[in-house]
Amino acid sequence: MSDFAARLTDGVRRHGPLCVGIDPHPGMVPALFGGDTAKGLEYWGRALVEAAAGKVAVIKPQVGFFERLGPGGMTALAAITRAAREAGLLVLMDAKRGDIGSTAEGYAEAYLSPGAFFEADALTVNPYMGLDTLEPFAKRAETGGKGLVVLVRTSNPGAADFQMLETGGKPLYMHLAEALRPLTDRLMSPCDWSNLMMVVGATAPEEARRIRAAAPKALFLVPGYGAQGAGADAACAGLVGGEGGVVSASRSVIFPKAADGARTRNDWQAAIEVAIMSARSELKAAALA
Repeated sequence: MSDFAARLTDGVRRHGPLCVGIDPHPGMVPALFGGDTAKGLEYWGRALVEAAAGKVAVIKPQVGFFERLGPGGMTALAAITRAAREAGLLVLMDAKRGDIGSTAEGYAEAYLSPGAFFEADALTVNPYMGLDTLEPFAKRAETGGKGLVVLVRTSNPGAADFQMLETGGKPLYMHLAEALRPLTDRLMSPCDWSNLMMVVGATAPEEARRIRAAAPKALFLVPGYGAQGAGADAACAGLVGGEGGVVSASRSVIFPKAADGARTRNDWQAAIEVAIMSARSELKAAALA
């Protein structure tokens, strides 16, 4: 079985770099599917999987929106994850875990262990407690062909509070990108990209180029495109020849205005598919420009 980097690279070559974020914001799941309930999230999420399958390579569920509904919400997350993987989609679980070794091992087992209830293809992790906290996830990536997605330069305005602080003549995020080189090399795939992925926000294209120069083989996960304000050109600044990562879009493709008044599931799905194909086309063109 091929590893995460190889599967993602193949999918991006076929479909382009769009990654569909599944973010069930409170009050935004259509009543058509049951609204803001555990079952509503499950039915809606599975319908999104159906709309995305064959059009994109990757989906990215945001775990926090499921956790808020307790056990039912987490059961919905597991069902959506299984449906996505069965449909041939890669699942990049956005949970931003990060803790000391023994606790990190628990998180790694929950999300990256074969057959786990929440098994995904890759998991976002926070490295700011130190590189040793990444080791349990790195081991799963090595032995199970999984992906390790490390926060480096995020897209939120508050990223400047710490990530941009200068020390030793360069910002903290660059120190991190450079410190990740050994792990990037260790997790290299035969496809010539690493199973280590870096989160690099679309709202900072010049910084993305700087990180790309320091990390030529790391995949990028690029949030911030669409509803957060970044355009396709900025979002694709760190990609290389149309590959090297994915660009995440959530609200712009899962809550398009055209879907607001949908009375039937078919009408809703048609609006979602149009939004996905529009973003896909825009990103493919920008990535190859």
